[in-house]
Amino acid sequence: NSPLVKTAIAGEDPNWGRIIMAAGKANVKLKLNKLSLYLGDIRVMENGNLYEKYKETDGKEYMKNKKIDIILDLGLGSKNFRAYTMDLTKEYVKINGDYRS
Repeated sequence: NSPLVKTAIAGEDPNWGRIIMAAGKANVKLKLNKLSLYLGDIRVMENGNLYEKYKETDGKEYMKNKKIDIILDLGLGSKNFRAYTMDLTKEYVKINGDYRS
């Protein structure tokens, strides 16, 4: 639900810091040294560190896709969770900012 993550998606910006920050605000006890992050099949972060082979240009190219998969492995067990959302574009804000009931 993070507006910063949604605007990063809308702006095709592979800002992994926003994703980690949003996870930190989710009231989950995180162990940073266990986090792994993927944008689709692109490994961005592993064991709490930026993956040494990650290239931001690859992440930027991936973010141009119509469907974006963000996989954050907390390294805390075997359960999984899937959420669906949408980006937060200027057009979306304008339409909903001008809306009156």
